[in-house]
Amino acid sequence: MSELTESVVQMMKEFEKLPGIGRKSAERICYHLLKVPKEDAFALSDAIRSVKEKVRYCKTCFNLSEEDYCEVCRDTRRDQGLLCVVEQPRDLIAIEETGRYNGLYHVLLGRVSPLDRITPDQLTIDALVKRIKNGNFREVIMATNPTVEGDATALVITNRLLDFPIKFTRLARGITTGSFLEFANKEMLSDAISSRQDIESK
Repeated sequence: MSELTESVVQMMKEFEKLPGIGRKSAERICYHLLKVPKEDAFALSDAIRSVKEKVRYCKTCFNLSEEDYCEVCRDTRRDQGLLCVVEQPRDLIAIEETGRYNGLYHVLLGRVSPLDRITPDQLTIDALVKRIKNGNFREVIMATNPTVEGDATALVITNRLLDFPIKFTRLARGITTGSFLEFANKEMLSDAISSRQDIESK
């Protein structure tokens, strides 16, 4: 990259830090930004700055929000006795797009993964337990992804909540094992919600 300016090289290095972006992809993005009008490039940088300055985690469910509490938690029309536990905000969005769920959510901000050194205490499980203890939920839906890590996460949570008189269910296995909710089509995810199954603690 000796023929490139220092600023271009630095921009490429920053893009390479993004997930799924290798050197070639970083180069294409940089060359694209160099060709577009200055206003378009600045619009991207302004959008990034705005997100970093305005977006935070909801104080109740840890969904993304620009206020202390997200739109879902502020909506009093939703079923306050139904709680759906998901790994990431994008999973919440996927379920919302089905139009078949009208309860509340709790976002774990990850999943238990020993290989990645992610332990239960690094997730929002403690906040979930406290929320259920102080709430009035009749059912908790474990909507973690159908992967080994997702199943392990669901098991950790249900075992932490055994003393609560609440029904625990899991999304039906219409979703292929090893897949992710964000990539499931609306019909498949809708069926998985409607046909959710009881969880048997171990």
